[in-house]
Amino acid sequence: MSHLTKVQQWLAENDYDIAYVSDYKNIQYFTGFGSDPIERVLALFIFPDKDPFIFAPALEVEAVKEVGWKYPVYGYLDHENPFALIKDHILQTAGNPVKWAIEKGNLTVERYEAFKQQFPSADFTGNISPLIEHEKLYKTPADIELLKVAGKWADFAFEVGFNALAQDKTEQDIVAEIEYALKKKGILHMSFDTIVQSGANAADPHGAPKADKIRPNELCLFDLGTVYKGFVSDASRTVAFGQIDAKSKEIYDVCLEAQLTAQAAAKPGMTAAQLDKIARDVIDKAGYGQYFIHRLGHGMGQSDHEFPSIMEGNNMELEPGMCFSIEPGIYIPGVAGVRIEDCVYVTDTGVEPFTHYPKDLITLPVK
Repeated sequence: MSHLTKVQQWLAENDYDIAYVSDYKNIQYFTGFGSDPIERVLALFIFPDKDPFIFAPALEVEAVKEVGWKYPVYGYLDHENPFALIKDHILQTAGNPVKWAIEKGNLTVERYEAFKQQFPSADFTGNISPLIEHEKLYKTPADIELLKVAGKWADFAFEVGFNALAQDKTEQDIVAEIEYALKKKGILHMSFDTIVQSGANAADPHGAPKADKIRPNELCLFDLGTVYKGFVSDASRTVAFGQIDAKSKEIYDVCLEAQLTAQAAAKPGMTAAQLDKIARDVIDKAGYGQYFIHRLGHGMGQSDHEFPSIMEGNNMELEPGMCFSIEPGIYIPGVAGVRIEDCVYVTDTGVEPFTHYPKDLITLPVK
C-alpha cells in the first residue's frame, strides 16, 4: 500500500472529505517532488475516493511532472489569488468538502484564514499530522539505503574538516572548506547549517561558527549533515587540536562512554525514555548531569529533526525501521563543549549507524 493510499484509507475511515498537506517536506514524502516554495503556495490535496492533486507555483509545474507525478498538477502565477484557484480545482474534483484534515503543526494562521474565507462552512478541526508522523516513522529498506549514502558523505565531510584545521583559520573558514569540497563531489546541500566550534564556543550547543581563529590545544566540535536524493545525514564528532588539558579529556571520555553505551544498548522493545536514561545515567554518575541540557536524540529521514524524540517521558517503544540520533553532550560554559553523535536505524536485534567515522578521541597536530 502506497503512502497516498494509506492517507486515502484513513480519510475514508474517519469520514474526512479532504486532506490538505502544507509542509513542503511532507509533500515530497508523498509525491517525490521536493522544493521549498518560500512565500509561494505549494500544496497537496488528497481525497478519500478521488485522485489527489498538487497545486504549485507556475514555475514549478514542469518540475513536478518530471519526478513522475501521475496525477494532476495545477499552477498559478504570482499575480493570481492562489486560494481562489485552489477552491475552483477542489470543487471540480470533489465538490464542496466540509470535513478537512490539516497539518495543525504547520499551517499558518494567515493561510488558514484564507482557506476559511474560500470555504466558510468547512470544519478545519481535523489533524492529519499524527498520521504523517506515524507513516514517516518507519523507513523502508530503500529509504535506509539512501540514508546510508547521506551518512557516507557526512563521514567524508568530517575528513575534510579535520584535515583543514589550522590555527590561522577561523571556524567559518573550516565550514567553507567542508561545503566547497562536498559541492565539488556533487553534494550541493547540507541538511542544516554546518557547525564548527572551537574551545569554549562549543559550550553553546546550537551556536553558529564564528570568525574566531582556531586556537591550539583545545577541543573542536563538528556537527554536520548532507542531503542525498531527499534524505539526510546528521552526525557530530569532537576532536582535539593539539594537546588538551585533563579536564577536557575527562569531559570527552564521559561523553563517549555515554554515546557508546546507549548505542550498544538500543534495541526493539526498549522505550525512548529508557534509552535516554542509559546515556544520562553515565553522565550523571560522572558528575556532569547538569551540563547535558538536551534530549538524547531525535528522529530523522527526509529532514534532520523528525518524530520521535528520544527523551525522558516518551514511552514509545523502539521498532525496526525507526531512525534517530544518539547524541549525548556535555557543555560547560566558558570551558568546553563535547557532543558525539551517530544517527542509527533499528534492526531486529539492535541498531546500526549511518556514519562510521571513528569516535575515539582523535588528536590532530597543530599547524
